[in-house]
Amino acid sequence: MDEILPKKAPVTTMTKSPAQASRAGSSALQQYLRAVGAIAWKDLAAELRSRELFSAMLVFSLLVIIIFNFALELDIATRRSVTSGVLWVTFAFAGTLGLNRSLGIEREQGGLDGLMLAPVDRTAIYFGKAISNLAFMLGVEAVTLPVYSFLYGINLFHPGLLGVILLGSIGYTAVGTLLATMSVQTRTRDMLLPILLFPLVLPVLIAAVKASGGILAGDEAASVMSWVNVLIVYDVIFLAVAFMVFDFVVQE
Repeated sequence: MDEILPKKAPVTTMTKSPAQASRAGSSALQQYLRAVGAIAWKDLAAELRSRELFSAMLVFSLLVIIIFNFALELDIATRRSVTSGVLWVTFAFAGTLGLNRSLGIEREQGGLDGLMLAPVDRTAIYFGKAISNLAFMLGVEAVTLPVYSFLYGINLFHPGLLGVILLGSIGYTAVGTLLATMSVQTRTRDMLLPILLFPLVLPVLIAAVKASGGILAGDEAASVMSWVNVLIVYDVIFLAVAFMVFDFVVQE
């Protein structure tokens, strides 16, 4: 009987070796990073051609600084104490203007729908847009700081202060890009985004103002680092939250 029935072929399971799994994971990561870079570069290249968004943010920032310069006719010591507040008010409002316009342009030109149809992970769209928004914000800050230093007579090119500005800008754009994506679908996005954004970025603005003021005042490193740690934790948490919920946000 055993001779009549055909013998079953041995069942073999194909398992990837650790080296193959590592190469597959590395290839997927490279493709993901290329998608993020392509989306960010698309925004930067479009802005280099039009200069619409950066110009609006820069003009707004310079106007705010000049207005504060003539409104706050204070001595040097008092100006130094209000510098961090004036800077972050300028950065926050200019950043909000940039977030509104960057996603609004995508919506008006149909670019957002095209990105949604692209065969890439949805979170790559978020990180690409966040990187381009961060680049716009840092570009405005790079021009604003020398102008502020000249008008107020205060040296702002302190490595610690520049690090705080970078961390604060990352947190601001991380939350702002996510909320701008949510509000861009509405007709009242220009009003809705600030209403949603400012309560959520209040911790990062407070921490950035306190850390910047402490650095300019020459406070102890321990007191400054406590606020810097708040910025770092805020950035990590909200980047992780955006990574987890962005797919759901764009589907809605």
